[in-house]
Amino acid sequence: MKAAILNIEGQKTTEIDLPKQFTEKIREDLIKRAVLSLQSGRRTAYGADPEAGKRASVRISKKRRDYRGSYGHGIARTPRKVLSRSGTRFFWVGAFSPNTVGGRRAHPPKAEKKLAEKLNEKERKKAIRSAISATTVKELIKSRGHLVPEQVPIIIEDKFETLAKTKDVKKVLENLKLNKEIERCARKKVRAGKGKLRNRKYKTKTGPLIVVSKKCKLQESGKNLPGVNIVNVSSLNTEYLAPGAQPGRLAIWTQSAIEKMKKGGLFAK
Repeated sequence: MKAAILNIEGQKTTEIDLPKQFTEKIREDLIKRAVLSLQSGRRTAYGADPEAGKRASVRISKKRRDYRGSYGHGIARTPRKVLSRSGTRFFWVGAFSPNTVGGRRAHPPKAEKKLAEKLNEKERKKAIRSAISATTVKELIKSRGHLVPEQVPIIIEDKFETLAKTKDVKKVLENLKLNKEIERCARKKVRAGKGKLRNRKYKTKTGPLIVVSKKCKLQESGKNLPGVNIVNVSSLNTEYLAPGAQPGRLAIWTQSAIEKMKKGGLFAK
């Protein structure tokens, strides 16, 4: 499978053979599993205090002749919290068992619970290859809402990685006929509901993914563009390629990133 390499003016210069990672069969079920596995690893552990509802003394004897006992009073054997006493007469309330007022919770969430969902290494790599392959299918990219240019995937020369100013990066994207995509991502929408009060007032669109070969100036200059993510090819994961577990994100690859994937055998079997 061949693809054209474009310069920063958007003109075709030469062609390149895409590595075998781009020919993987698209498995949406695997992609979803991989994305959920990544998201589960970011969940914060939460749970009740192990001693919550257990701090009161509720020792009541069931023996016949023990003064601190409930024997012979015609009451249930529920553990009770002693509030006051006069001799062998007690004023107590049930305040320990889950079926009593003020009692502990029966099965509270436990902070030691493992929330992360594991994924086999072969499945993880196959999911990434599948998501990479989906970036070449124009119908899938359109179904995500991207405004797609004529040619996908988009592969650009390495000079793109050296751009140090955001306005230069934006100019190159316009040369690649992505100006409508940039405008789409720049529009913000006020979120419905209580999320407005919780530091997430605006909803923004997910835009193009730029894949580079190494740490470069583009990672700093391009991050100011709304909706655009820039990632090293070695750090690619399924969530970058298929946000929300929906495959077909619009991707821009640098020539070195493609060659690094091919020579290094990244995400191969």
